[in-house]
Amino acid sequence: MTGILLINGPNLGMLGRREPEIYGTDTLADIEAAVCDEVAGFGWKVLAYQHDCEGELVRFIQENYDSAGAIINPGALMIHGWSLRDALANYPKPWIEVHLSNIWARESFRHESVLAPLAAGMIAGLGSLGYRLAAGALGAASGADGS
Repeated sequence: MTGILLINGPNLGMLGRREPEIYGTDTLADIEAAVCDEVAGFGWKVLAYQHDCEGELVRFIQENYDSAGAIINPGALMIHGWSLRDALANYPKPWIEVHLSNIWARESFRHESVLAPLAAGMIAGLGSLGYRLAAGALGAASGADGS
């Protein structure tokens, strides 16, 4: 069984309790379960990982280069996560950047991601649904049979 990476960066372990008016009420466990449901039809498992330290996220990516793809919400590391960017530049499969909030409707420092130019796509502003959409897109792009 092939797996996809579900990577969440700093502060995302607090989902459900952290500024629910911006990030919603779904917890990270809720999101992981939804992504698992979405990819089950592709015969994939989910390798989920959240860490507040950039170096640990880099290590996780490097240890899982053989996965089928990745969904990553880098949190604030989208702004200055250069080592994360380097790890993703070398990641051999498609990956999608996801943000729960509409980053362009927020503070100007959130308007540019150093990661996005390398991503197969970006989804922002759709709340936790964005993760499911990313999972479906990765499955479709891989040619996996979602039936």
